[in-house]
Amino acid sequence: MLQSEENYDVKKMTSFKIGGEIARMYFPTTVEEFTQIKKLEPDAFVAGNMSNILVSSEGYDGVVICTKKMDEIRFEGNTVFAGAGVRGTKLSKMAAEKNLSGLEFMVAFPGSVGGEVFMNAGAHGQMIADVLKSAKIYCPETGVITLTNSQMEFSYRTSICQRKPYSVLEAEFELSPSTTEAIQEKMNENLSFRQNKQPSLTLPNCGSTFRNPEGDSAGRLLDAAGVKGLVSGGVHVWENHANFIINDGDATSLDVLRLMEEMYSRVKSKFNIELKPEVRFLGGKNKEEVEICKKLKMI
Repeated sequence: MLQSEENYDVKKMTSFKIGGEIARMYFPTTVEEFTQIKKLEPDAFVAGNMSNILVSSEGYDGVVICTKKMDEIRFEGNTVFAGAGVRGTKLSKMAAEKNLSGLEFMVAFPGSVGGEVFMNAGAHGQMIADVLKSAKIYCPETGVITLTNSQMEFSYRTSICQRKPYSVLEAEFELSPSTTEAIQEKMNENLSFRQNKQPSLTLPNCGSTFRNPEGDSAGRLLDAAGVKGLVSGGVHVWENHANFIINDGDATSLDVLRLMEEMYSRVKSKFNIELKPEVRFLGGKNKEEVEICKKLKMI
């Protein structure tokens, strides 16, 4: 029997700790269950651990498929297969335990494999495209298909899954044998960098707010535009890095979107550069939210 809940309160699940009720949330555990749900609900929004999704405080009237329970991991030699719901941090550490290198850059990732492949997530000079061998994808027209690395059409923070109605179900990563010491040293460096440059996971946030434009840094542009410390309702721009928004405890999605709009506008005014949000939005009831999202090209 398919697992689902009606009027699911998503606030505690999101990394932003913001969001209202979702009309129906499904929790598949296998590829077969996901496929069955998609046939029942072809327009359902697919999400993982909700780490880079801003859900409207007024809720969402549609259907969401949450893949967090699709969390199987299996190793075959130097290859690892991971379900869409596997957390990047867990996968990185499990590979390290087997002296396999290649996923150290994921050690502090708050999200899950499905979302990380979807957006070609990266850090510390590496990205998913560097280690992914293939991905099992749900295609509305043909069902479950397997795409190779080249067929995924990766580029900076994007993949074919953002241009077509594809959902990531499982990823196959090709890793390299290494020593425990070398892997741990790299992981420690990455963790240290995150602690110094990015907010702690105990501070409710959605990760990087905007993507880096080609040849530049969103953080640098936002800093130069003077957005650090800006406040909107219950959120503010982090004082240590201008590309992070922090929920101070009782924020709403509209607070976040108004702050994003101000950040976007200041950079556009000063540099004539239109930053692209890395955060995805799920909502539609609030007119002002919809208008801001259209302006920022989030919907």
